[in-house]
Amino acid sequence: MSQVDILILSNGPGEVTTWVRPVVKALRQKLGDDRSMVRISVVLSPCPNASGKEVAIALSYPEVDRVQGAEHFWQFLLWGKTAENWDWRSRGVVVFLGGDQIFPVMIGRKLGYRTVVYAEWEARWHSLIDRFGIMKPGVAQGVPQKYTQKFTVVGDLMLEASSHSSLTNDAGRMTNDTTEIIGILPGSKAAKLAQGVPLTLAIAEYIHQKRPQTKFVIPVAPTLDLATLASFADPQINPFVETFGFSGASLTSSKESTENSEIKTGKSLSVRLWQVNPAYELLSQCSICLTTVGANTAELGALAVPMIVLLPTQQLDAMRSWDGLPGLLANLPGVGSTFAKMINWFFLRRKGLLAWPNIWAQEEVVPELVGQLQVSEIGEMVLDLLAHPEKLAAIRAKLRNIRGEAGAAQKLAQIVSEEIGRQ
Repeated sequence: MSQVDILILSNGPGEVTTWVRPVVKALRQKLGDDRSMVRISVVLSPCPNASGKEVAIALSYPEVDRVQGAEHFWQFLLWGKTAENWDWRSRGVVVFLGGDQIFPVMIGRKLGYRTVVYAEWEARWHSLIDRFGIMKPGVAQGVPQKYTQKFTVVGDLMLEASSHSSLTNDAGRMTNDTTEIIGILPGSKAAKLAQGVPLTLAIAEYIHQKRPQTKFVIPVAPTLDLATLASFADPQINPFVETFGFSGASLTSSKESTENSEIKTGKSLSVRLWQVNPAYELLSQCSICLTTVGANTAELGALAVPMIVLLPTQQLDAMRSWDGLPGLLANLPGVGSTFAKMINWFFLRRKGLLAWPNIWAQEEVVPELVGQLQVSEIGEMVLDLLAHPEKLAAIRAKLRNIRGEAGAAQKLAQIVSEEIGRQ
């Protein structure tokens, strides 16, 4: 095999950790580790959910040779020039793992490379892309017959990412076969944390009083520092703490390491703060999770972890985390609160399914609770599920059926190898 370049296009933190990581590992296994023959580059495009750490994460993968950040993307897309003026070999493949599917079309044309797109739910540009690796057969429904030979069902890359994660010693110490863990995922942005943190911690206290053997853990978002997270549990800082009848909590850290940090509530409940990302090893051991809407629900769904999705509306102007124009209006100085109330009132009247597993299945596989949420009612719902493991098992089974099969990274690497052979 002559020298080739593999160019990975990706964008946000979820794609970089759950798609790029297993794919570059599979590519090295398939194509070898001789960097003089096979070079793997990652180019990131802008993403509204970016944490700013995507470059460092991608560079941490030993299979990757070079990475360019999203701030230089448009120059590369339009003119084909990277910030460091990378050289490109005459043969190569552009692999799409996040962003807009038009990007591999444009970049593939500029470099003269074959193009491979991983399509989770929708495939576009059928006539211009060389190959598609799709999560499920349904992605190819409606594709014109003359393009169907381009499509190969590879399965679910998110499942692949979680299956490649090995349990750390710390995760092993966190739990054993008899430990019951509840995961708490209140979000990463202030608009969600303001209500999510006191609500979920109050629910945790309620459950712990009746089920003291249960452990609780918060997988901390990589964009969130511990002090900021803990501030949303402080009644002196966050007025919504008292709204949920929560007495508050404070951050406690080990003198030896911040990895052993906890939030300790007024009722002496200690909630572990988990800072290993991605937290698949831990989440897969949770009996159930309490989560807000967003990407968390997709990851939990892929791991087949039962969840209850919470969207409290005790204060209609609190939810200001909308994207686009609604988010801009809701955060305007002075009048933002009024816009936020109007937007949220309209949303509550017109809302459909919110959690990603429910959207995928077009039915409520996991409970979605929206409105004036009460701690005791949610607590009793969790206690009922824990007391009836067959109910949790049924949710897990449905979640597994929604997603595709495992082994996607290896199958995608095979497609890339085939495309290299066609040049």
